[in-house]
Amino acid sequence: MCDKRLWFVFAIMICLTGIISWRLFCVQVLDGGRWRAQAQGQQRYFSQAQGERGSIYLGSVNGDTYPVAVNKVVYHAYVAPRELSMEIRKEITPQIAEILDIDIEKVEEVMSTQSGYQVLKRNLSSEEIEMVRGLDGLHVNEEVVRNYPEENLAAHIIGFVGGEGAGQYGVEQYYESVLSGRDGVREGLKNPFGSLTLRDSVQSGDDIFLTIDYNIQHFVERELERGIERSGAQGGTVVVGNPSTGEIIAMASRPDFNPNDYRQEEVRSFKNPALQTTFEPGSVFKPITMAIALNEHAVKPEDTFYDTGEKRVQNWTVRNYGRRAFGEVDMSRIIENSINTGIVYVKDRIGNSTFSDYLRAFGFFEHTGIDLHGEVHSSNREFLEGRDINYATASYGQGIEVNAMQLFRGFSILANGGRMVEPHIVKKENTTPGERIISPTAALLTTEMMVNTIERGFGRTAKVPGYHIAGKTGTAQVSWSKLGISRSGYADVTIQGFIGYAPALDPEFVIVVKLDYPQTTSAEVSAAPIFREIAKYILEYKKIPYDYDVNVKD
Repeated sequence: MCDKRLWFVFAIMICLTGIISWRLFCVQVLDGGRWRAQAQGQQRYFSQAQGERGSIYLGSVNGDTYPVAVNKVVYHAYVAPRELSMEIRKEITPQIAEILDIDIEKVEEVMSTQSGYQVLKRNLSSEEIEMVRGLDGLHVNEEVVRNYPEENLAAHIIGFVGGEGAGQYGVEQYYESVLSGRDGVREGLKNPFGSLTLRDSVQSGDDIFLTIDYNIQHFVERELERGIERSGAQGGTVVVGNPSTGEIIAMASRPDFNPNDYRQEEVRSFKNPALQTTFEPGSVFKPITMAIALNEHAVKPEDTFYDTGEKRVQNWTVRNYGRRAFGEVDMSRIIENSINTGIVYVKDRIGNSTFSDYLRAFGFFEHTGIDLHGEVHSSNREFLEGRDINYATASYGQGIEVNAMQLFRGFSILANGGRMVEPHIVKKENTTPGERIISPTAALLTTEMMVNTIERGFGRTAKVPGYHIAGKTGTAQVSWSKLGISRSGYADVTIQGFIGYAPALDPEFVIVVKLDYPQTTSAEVSAAPIFREIAKYILEYKKIPYDYDVNVKD
């Protein structure tokens, strides 16, 4: 009897083994491909992803870098009213208002909808995140946003990333294709111990390192604000750059904006006045005219001119500032005392056609090509119409329009010995000397005249003890049309500026200062002191040796 039971159990086991073996054979052999495909479908995953945007950095003399545009993860609190009953909505509404410190009316308004997703508060603090996660019905989601840790610093240079995730203005827009990450697909494999990425076609954007010096930029912005306050100006611009390489080491304008809160700003605030505003430069333009004449050998420094205080040009009369008459003066005194009639005489020695050709060679009729979004320039059509009076006034900076970056480039030619430069804001490995515009001799002679202007002319307030400074003031009347008024002639408001470089005979930098509609009478008391403070700071910051021995007192 026992043997029969054993044989029965044994038979059952044989049958079960056969069934299991057959089933395994079917799964592994006959249907193996299908089951393997299903398993891979469960274990393997594909996701669409966006590459991280590159960061933007400023530099410094000692090689440190400072992030000014980075990516930041922020957390938002949201609720889905559609998923909650009316009882729960009423219960959690006062708790949400208290936790997030927002008006209860706002929460009640959201809760009264049937929305599936409503953001209640953005940019939660770490404490708020913990409290939100502990409350039923309230959720947290994260978002990667563009953040500008220095806020307003260099805002016109950097720009911002707009709501569509694309760069707007400044470096963010100009270098969008470099900074933006590339979308792609991530393929991975899940297992009980985690996941493994098999293939990733997502690419992050490249980081960008600017030529802007972090410390100089801070100082320039502070001094510009102080200068605007002292002079009662409505705004202003400063550009600082290396005249040999074209590197811009600081650029600031006021009014400015905070790129973190760009939605709260007026669109006009985003415009960079250093390259998106044209203006008549006034007497800062006189060294350009003199350099052209010296290069053409139309005048020599020792040549003289007798100034009566006025000069007839066609049916017009050109007069000096304050209707002053200086008598017999040499060419240097024309620059030192900013004599309008004298510089018109110099222009006449050049000739209108040659004068125009040189201004074109200096780049005053075209973009500088700086790597920032939105540069504008004037065609100077009226100047090019060919009337003698247009050429005459252009010789001292009236009737011809430029932007501040064009002035930086023009004076860099004087500072570096006569060669064109290419202004740029992103670091380059190599910069090659540009086309020769004037001779080294003409550049040096003009520089010496500008040094005399600081030592004994109208630019004394720009003087920095211990250094020879080359510079020139300028106070230009503003046309009614520039003020949006349909009327010929000029209003009683001015653009006041100062342009200079130091050390004069081996320049490390060129500084362009421009003030919009100041209440002061001349650039000597408004713009030149801004130049002086910035130049003094840079000379000390870069530890540039004195030109001559001097006891500097605090």
